[in-house]
Amino acid sequence: MTMKRIHPLLAFILLIAWVVTGCQSPKPKPSGGGGAAQATRDNCYSLLHQLLSDEKDVSLLRFIKREQSDVKILVKKIATASGTGAKQLEEFARQDPSLDLADTRLPPGEAATREAIAATKQKELLGQSGDEFELSLLLSQSEALSYAAHLAKVAGENELQPDRARALADLNGKLTNLNQEVFALLLSKTRTSGTNQVKNHK
Repeated sequence: MTMKRIHPLLAFILLIAWVVTGCQSPKPKPSGGGGAAQATRDNCYSLLHQLLSDEKDVSLLRFIKREQSDVKILVKKIATASGTGAKQLEEFARQDPSLDLADTRLPPGEAATREAIAATKQKELLGQSGDEFELSLLLSQSEALSYAAHLAKVAGENELQPDRARALADLNGKLTNLNQEVFALLLSKTRTSGTNQVKNHK
């Protein structure tokens, strides 16, 4: 029995998904609920707010790029959910002045590296078109959604306020579901791209 050869792009997508979901698993909540738990919560809040604030603007790409309707609709859903999540965190900070959403507490090297990665991705997306652009966009969204979902999960596990913990768990669920939608669309696009390549070589 012969095995079907996996399309190279599909293999790459599966590898990215494995790395993202495997390497960003949340750490267990510290016992005792002391200062370490609060520091972890605060750091997750600020990192999550920064990420959601960036993601809420991703749909602006539609003004300079033309995606298929399915990609455009999903990206708009992500932007809307991110904007709602960011506003929710801002409301938490308004009610609790101890929450500083601007304090990400990243080492200078880490902050500079993240900025460099963001600039590179932006340049790549702006220079791409068609299927290449859509796949790159969806891959970047999968990475961002997985990271954001885990941030919300860890923040909720270290949150002592029940209402906030529930809100973060709900946000984690929404972001996880969106990531699953992105992955499903990625698979669909990859299969379509592979089929088209086979047709073109006949």
